Amino acid sequence: MPSGGTPETPCNDAERAALALDRLAALHPKLIDLGLERTFDLLDRLGNPHHSLPPVIHVAGTNGKGSVIATMRAMAEAAGLTVHVYVSPHLCRFNERIRLAGQLIGDGALADLLEEVETANGDRPVTFFEVT
Repeated sequence: MPSGGTPETPCNDAERAALALDRLAALHPKLIDLGLERTFDLLDRLGNPHHSLPPVIHVAGTNGKGSVIATMRAMAEAAGLTVHVYVSPHLCRFNERIRLAGQLIGDGALADLLEEVETANGDRPVTFFEVT
């Protein structure tokens, strides 16, 4: 750990987020389960936050998602709309996946959210994909 932090006492919010991601990744189940039960169960323990989301546009496919999202975001922001974006995968830091009103999510907010998910999940098996 840089700057004297330990796994028990991380030095900063970026380390907190990284450690939470590592702990959640360690819960990956041994067997593959293609169902959505774990995801719905975790969402339920979190109070079903997806039920209070603003309108969502889901961009999927093999190629061009980043370009489509960037174009749609620019158009919506030019029209005065507030836009939040989640993309996957990230290039360098997990924070790159999440933009709230055009700004990358901060280390502290990301760490807080990951720790909230970790607490709600307990030690139940969960995949990185299901958490993120």
